Amino acid sequence: MTVPGPAAAQPTPAARPGGRLYVIDGIRLLAALMVAAHHYAGTWRADRPGNPIWGRPVSEIMPTVFRFASYGWIGVEIFFVISGFVICMSCWGRTPRQFFVSRVIRLYPAYWFAVLFTTAVLIAVPGVWERLRLREVLLNLTMLQSGSGVPNVDGVYWTLWSELRFYLLFLVVVAMGLTYRRVVLFCCLWGAAAMLAPIARFPLLELIANPEGAWYFIAGLALYLMHRFGQDLLLWGILAMAWLMGQLELGNRIAEIEHVSGWRGSVVIFTAFLLFMVAVALGYTDRIRWKWLVTAGAMTYPLYLVHYAAGTALINRLHGTMDPRLLVAAVITGFLLLSYLVHRCVERPVSRLLKRGLDTSFARLRNAGATH
Repeated sequence: MTVPGPAAAQPTPAARPGGRLYVIDGIRLLAALMVAAHHYAGTWRADRPGNPIWGRPVSEIMPTVFRFASYGWIGVEIFFVISGFVICMSCWGRTPRQFFVSRVIRLYPAYWFAVLFTTAVLIAVPGVWERLRLREVLLNLTMLQSGSGVPNVDGVYWTLWSELRFYLLFLVVVAMGLTYRRVVLFCCLWGAAAMLAPIARFPLLELIANPEGAWYFIAGLALYLMHRFGQDLLLWGILAMAWLMGQLELGNRIAEIEHVSGWRGSVVIFTAFLLFMVAVALGYTDRIRWKWLVTAGAMTYPLYLVHYAAGTALINRLHGTMDPRLLVAAVITGFLLLSYLVHRCVERPVSRLLKRGLDTSFARLRNAGATH
């Protein structure tokens, strides 16, 4: 009889079968609607006297809507958590090349449209946002403008800079091959770097570690590991640490940027979302298979990209023509329709062309390396 060694004593968790999680598509659209409502009727900027969006404080125009919309910014943190979950899920078993291609065809087609569309709207409807110079608009097409110190065409693009840094870091793990152990180690190392970055005062470390967003992505990664391999104390510990660090960042964002909502309410919303994501990860929502949620999820990214600057510019022109609550609903509905058209008429065909071109380019690189 043989004595089990250390490896046998600590088996690798068994993976559960995969499958589309329809409910996540619905959560993504809900988060996008939260952000849109916040930008139209719940920001500190829109609540100032004489603001360029409504002309007077939105809390005076529609106090109840403002009270709820003032918490809509938490949709961004929800996006980050879902991004960690979905990226880990979609990249499992993929090569770095497949990861790169999937991110390019997912991010750029709708983004290119959004940059051009928003620029056109701001030219046609001036007065709310300052137009960028042509060279700055052109650089925005790269999605790398934040790294060059160039303003965003639309303020919501700041989240894309956080996403890109997450992809770059996670690409290292994808290149090594995704396993339970490697993703856990990545969460621990990235979390440690994110905690050290603010006190290290080393700009490069802070740029890479992304302390403002890291723990939300880490929460998503831990939740996906729960979904794929089942829960354990280590994953609960990572999720608890992400919650503790996240609630601090929520407070920091309120104090530095938002100013209109309370820390307690924000933490309640964020906690409820994480608990719901735990239910998703553990399979309690697997029976939800409504096909329309797939379309809802596909509309989320275009809606997020096009709604803010263009939408507030339109509200500036139309706010005296109808009830303000009806106006907000009408603008959001209009951008939902536009987002659906962008998905069908821009994202799908351009993504196919990009994928075909990138696959051909990588095949050429591979063949060139084999022959030389």
